[in-house]
Amino acid sequence: MNIPNLLTVLRVLLIPIFLLLFYLPFSWSYLAASAVFAVAAATDWLDGYLARKWEQSTPFGAFLDPVADKLMVAVALVVLVEEHHTIWLTVPAAIIIGREIVISALREWMAELGARAHVAVSNLGKWKTAAQMLALVILLASPPSETFRVITGFGLLIIAAALTLWSMVHYLIAAWPHLNPNKDK
Repeated sequence: MNIPNLLTVLRVLLIPIFLLLFYLPFSWSYLAASAVFAVAAATDWLDGYLARKWEQSTPFGAFLDPVADKLMVAVALVVLVEEHHTIWLTVPAAIIIGREIVISALREWMAELGARAHVAVSNLGKWKTAAQMLALVILLASPPSETFRVITGFGLLIIAAALTLWSMVHYLIAAWPHLNPNKDK
C-alpha cells in the first residue's frame, strides 16, 4: 500500500461521511458535505499525480481509482436528484451515470480483446471530469432555495453532460472497428 492508493481508499471512505453530512438537519450541512466532496475530488487528481511522479502505479490503484471516482460521482448525483427533483438535474445525472456504465463495459470488453489502449482516458474526459466536479461541489453546497448558485451548478452539470456524451461518442468511434462484426467484409 502506497500513498496514492491510500488516497484512493480515503476517497471511498469519505462517501459515507459526505452522505451523513448532507442529510444532517443543520444550515451548514450542505457546505460541509460539499467540502468533503471537494476534498475527495482533489484526492482524485492528487493520487494520479503522485502515482505518476513517484512511479507508484499499481494494479490495485488502477482498479480502485476509477471505481472510487464513479462511486463518488454517482452517490453525489443521486442525492442531488432527490434533493432538487428537477429535470434540469435528473437528465444530466442520467446521462453521466449511463455513460459511465457504457464506457466501463466498453473498456472491459476492449481489454478482453487486447485493445484497451483504444479507449484510454483522453483530455476530453479530463475536461468533462473538471466541469462535473465543479458542478457537483457548487450544487452540494447549495440548498434548492439558493437560486443563483443552483442555476450555475445546473449549467455546469449540463455542460459536463454534453462533454460526457461527446467523449462517449469518441470512445465508441475508437472502439467501433473492434465491435463491428462486419469490419472485414
